[in-house]
Amino acid sequence: MKTRVVVTGMGAITPIGNDVESFWNGLKEKKVGIGPITQFDTTDYKVKIAAEVKDFDPKAYMDPKAAKRMERFSQFAVAAAKEALEDAGIDMEKEDPFRVGVSVGSGIGSLQSMEREYKKLLDKGPSRVNPLLVPMMICNMAAGNVAIQFGLKGKCINVVTACATGTHSIGEAFRSIQCGEAEVMVAGGTEASIAPIGVAGFTALTALTTAEDPMRASIPFDKDRSGFVMGEGAGVVVLESLEHALARNAKIYAEVVGYGATCDAYHITSPAEDGSGAAKAMEYAMADGGVKPEDIDYINAHGTSTHHNDLFETKAIKLAFGDHAKNVHINSTKSMIGHLLGAAGGVEFITCVKSIENGFIHATAGLEEEGEGCDLDYTKGEGISCDVNYAISNSLGFGGHNASLLVKKFQQ
Repeated sequence: MKTRVVVTGMGAITPIGNDVESFWNGLKEKKVGIGPITQFDTTDYKVKIAAEVKDFDPKAYMDPKAAKRMERFSQFAVAAAKEALEDAGIDMEKEDPFRVGVSVGSGIGSLQSMEREYKKLLDKGPSRVNPLLVPMMICNMAAGNVAIQFGLKGKCINVVTACATGTHSIGEAFRSIQCGEAEVMVAGGTEASIAPIGVAGFTALTALTTAEDPMRASIPFDKDRSGFVMGEGAGVVVLESLEHALARNAKIYAEVVGYGATCDAYHITSPAEDGSGAAKAMEYAMADGGVKPEDIDYINAHGTSTHHNDLFETKAIKLAFGDHAKNVHINSTKSMIGHLLGAAGGVEFITCVKSIENGFIHATAGLEEEGEGCDLDYTKGEGISCDVNYAISNSLGFGGHNASLLVKKFQQ
């Protein structure tokens, strides 16, 4: 018998709200969190817009001294983890800290600290570089800081798979509990890469849209899509074994029943053109959960708004779902919050859980006319109210990394 794993807490910092409730309400209202970049001067940049987190005060979540020793991506992770742990009602006084672990990933870590200190190195010499540069920059510090802040002494890992980071992090946390390595895992992703080198790099790669109208910028599956919009934030959940959750009488939001991970082994940025890698990840997740394609009500697509991703992900869904592909509801949360890179999977997993809890699938905002080859039901126009018993969350990362999580409505 596999250990059953349930979701008991959620926390989110996003471009449309700095807690799960505001984020979810924003999705229901089709609120678009995209606007002009404020974090640096974009005069010389082709890309002028991003989906920034607004009104974030780290001191509301941790003491000012701790906040000062963390870069933005770590602050987001700690803030989201705090909300998730409080939501779950985890009391560390009553837990064995070595049985509570962390799996919080970041795709990039802190570009800002690297930029800042490299400038110092050039202008003032090596002796002026901040002694905390390395511990503030490296991407595992999100997981490390979460563990330190809340006294979590179990397995502490940082899965880095570019844009699939959040999904792999939750999947590996799910496996850790299934394998008996932990009873509780704080899991998800975080990112804050709206920095000059980040925007310049993705622009040079022609991955970002140069559209300047926030309402026509992140438009997954639309014929006018022209690249993704960079977002930032964090999505963190508390997973625990069903036995542990029941023993402490926890509120259970949903059950994680499947996880699939594959690699396209094809190209460093483009997905496999036939969608086979992503299809196999979805198939593995369904096989893991013991369900058939017809059982799936909803897919939260990776849906980045790049030409290749949306077309090849559509092919992948057709490959994995066969005739049922046209019946399954699909949407892209990125249509409102942009692409949160390493945090995308964490936030989109929360969207799946909220969709199950509320019986609602949000619209893909901004989708007006489907692009060539994008001929499935992407929840165009308005969101829909319907029973969601099974949902899949997909993430596909540069390097060919594919990950799918299968979550279901909890039944004892």
